[in-house]
Amino acid sequence: MRVLGWIMSIKKIVQAQYQSIVDRAVNQSEDWAIPQEGWIRTVRKALGMSGSQLARRLGRTRAAVSNMERAELSGSVSIKNMQQMAKAMNCRFVYAIIPEVSIENLIQNRAKEKAITIVAKANSHMALEAQALDKERIEFEVNRIKNIFINDPSTDLWND
Repeated sequence: MRVLGWIMSIKKIVQAQYQSIVDRAVNQSEDWAIPQEGWIRTVRKALGMSGSQLARRLGRTRAAVSNMERAELSGSVSIKNMQQMAKAMNCRFVYAIIPEVSIENLIQNRAKEKAITIVAKANSHMALEAQALDKERIEFEVNRIKNIFINDPSTDLWND
């Protein structure tokens, strides 16, 4: 039993490290927004570089550069192409998946959502037997189950 507790605490430490990485990215990217013309064209124009000049640096045609600029705007450009374009402009390409709220809030919200579903289902079965929970008890159970999901990384928090 002691080994199981140790393994669980290691999992929480590892999860906290990942959360820290994501939260740092959120903090660093709060003002990021894709420019109206896309990053490729915006950076190219900021450098005063023509499409033909970028094409030569890439060893491609001007039409290929134009196609990649359009592909970026439509969301169909590849990460590899973005990296190549950035490198040709002496830049680096960075991508990230940034949550709308902190990781902690995402987990809290999901845990509460799951707990509400579980308690509601149990309460509806109990109501059929005239044993429905009162509002205070429902709230207590939701919080209790939510905390189990939050504190035990082995739970099925993300299973639907």
